[in-house]
Amino acid sequence: MQEKRAHRRTPLRSELTCKLPSGATFAGTSRDISLGGMFIETTERPTFGTALEIMATLPGTLGAVRLPGIVRWTGPDGIGVQFGLLGARETHAITKVIKPSS
Repeated sequence: MQEKRAHRRTPLRSELTCKLPSGATFAGTSRDISLGGMFIETTERPTFGTALEIMATLPGTLGAVRLPGIVRWTGPDGIGVQFGLLGARETHAITKVIKPSS
C-alpha cells in the first residue's frame, strides 16, 4: 500500500484535551504527530468532519498549545485529525518534535 501522507509522522505520547464546537471536552493521548495532523487515542468518536481544538503540551514548549483540527477518520482505538491553520508558535513546536536529531 502506498503512503499518501504529505508529512512524515513522528511518535509522540502526550496527554491532551480536545474541545468540540459545543464546548464539550474529552481527554486523549497523542500517538504520533506531523505538520499535517495527529492520531489521538481516545474512547470518544466525534464524526468525520467534526472541527475541534486540541490543547496539548509539546516537548520544548512552556505551556499548552492550541491546535485547530478536523476529524478525518475514526478507528477502534482513536481518531485521525488533520490540523487547520497553525500559527508560527505551533508550527515551530511541531517542527522541533518531528525534526530528526543530528
